[in-house]
Amino acid sequence: MPILSRFKSTVLLLFLVFSACKGQQKEIISASDAKTEVFAPIKVAANRTEVYLPLLQGKKVGIVANPTSVIFKGKGHTHLVDSLLSLGVDIKKVFAPEHGFRGKADAGEHVKDGVDTQTGLPIISLYGKNRKPSQEQLSGLDVVVFDIQDVGVRFYTFIASLQLVMEACAENNTPIMVLDRPNPNGHYVDGPTMMKEHTSYLGMNTIPLVYGMTIGEYAQMLNGEGWLENGNKADLTVIELENYTHDSEYHLPIRPSPNLPNDTSITLYPSLGLFEGTNVNAGRGTEFQFQRYGASFMDSTTYDFSYVPEPNFGSKYPKEEGKICYGRDLSKTPRMNEVTMEWIIDAYNNTLDKSKFFLTSGFTKHAGTPLLQKQIEEGLSNEEIKATWQNDLESFKKIRQKYLIYN
Repeated sequence: MPILSRFKSTVLLLFLVFSACKGQQKEIISASDAKTEVFAPIKVAANRTEVYLPLLQGKKVGIVANPTSVIFKGKGHTHLVDSLLSLGVDIKKVFAPEHGFRGKADAGEHVKDGVDTQTGLPIISLYGKNRKPSQEQLSGLDVVVFDIQDVGVRFYTFIASLQLVMEACAENNTPIMVLDRPNPNGHYVDGPTMMKEHTSYLGMNTIPLVYGMTIGEYAQMLNGEGWLENGNKADLTVIELENYTHDSEYHLPIRPSPNLPNDTSITLYPSLGLFEGTNVNAGRGTEFQFQRYGASFMDSTTYDFSYVPEPNFGSKYPKEEGKICYGRDLSKTPRMNEVTMEWIIDAYNNTLDKSKFFLTSGFTKHAGTPLLQKQIEEGLSNEEIKATWQNDLESFKKIRQKYLIYN
C-alpha cells in the first residue's frame, strides 16, 4: 500500500477509535450526571390526597387557606378548597388570614368577613375584628384543615394565625390537620431571638427571627412546648411532605403574599423585613419588593441607585411615596444562608437625620428585642451584633431538634 494511503488509513482508524472512546466517555458522564442531578420532586402534603382524604370523609370541615393553598396538577394547580369540594369533602366555612382568602389585601389591612363568590362558602376573617376563631365560629365543625405557605420568618404572620387557630381548636376540642409545605428559608437558623416581654402578633414565642422549620414542624413545637394558651394541647395531625429536606431549594410557584413576588425577595426578607420597623422604604410601591432599600433622607452622594415608590398591587400607601429614594439594589443577590445587619447598618449610617430612621415600637416588635436598635445606634458591626445572638440560637436549636420531621 502506498505510504500516503497507509497514512490516511491510520488517521481514519485513530479518528474512529477516538470517536468511539469519546462517545463512551460522554455516555458514562451522562450516566453519572443522572445519578447526581435527578431528584424526586418535592410533593406538598396537599397533593397527598390518598393520605388525608380518608380522614375527612363524613366530617364537617373548616379550612384555613389563602392563595397558596393549592393542589398542583402538572404545570397548573387548583385551589385546595375547590379541589376538596369536587372530591366530595363537606366544607362548611373558610377562615382567611392576613391578605385574605384570595390574597388581594395589603399588608396590615383588615380583611372582612364575607362569602366566596366562586364557591358560595362563608369566609371568616382572621385578620379583622378577631384573629382567633371563636367558639361560635368553630361550632359544628368536626375538623379544621390548615394549609398555608410559610416563608420561615418570625414576623411573617401566618405562624401567628396557626397558633391562634390551634389554641381555639384545643379549647373547643376540635381536631386540626396541618398540610405541610416546604420552608424556602428552612436551611438555617439565625437572627435575634424574641424576648418574652416583647411578644406580639409579629412574634408570639421566644424563637429566632429565622427558625428553620416547616409549618408542620412548628405546629408540633407549639404543642410540645406548651406554647398554646393555658398550656393546652391541640389534637394535631401533620400530613408530611415527600422528598423534602431542610437543605432543599424550593421555588414557590405562587407568591406567598403580595409583596414577596419571587425567590430573591423571599431570601432577602429576613434581613430586609427589619426595615418595616423604620421609615426606610424596602421596595414596597415598586416591582422589586424586598429587593432594594432607600429613602429620600439618605445621603444621595453615597449611592448611585435611586427609585420612586408609587402605589401598586399590595401597597396602596408605600413609605416615601412619590419621593426619590437613594439606596441599594439587591435584586441580583443569590440565596442567603444567614440574616445580615449589613444593609440596615449601611442605611442608618447614611441617614442624614438619624431621628427619622427608627419607628422604635415597630422596630422592637420586628426585631423581638430593643437591644438591636441600641446596637445599631452605638455603631456595632454586623459581626459584633451577630455574636450576641449565638447563645440563644444554640439553645433554640436543641429545642427545635425534638420536633424536626425532615433531615
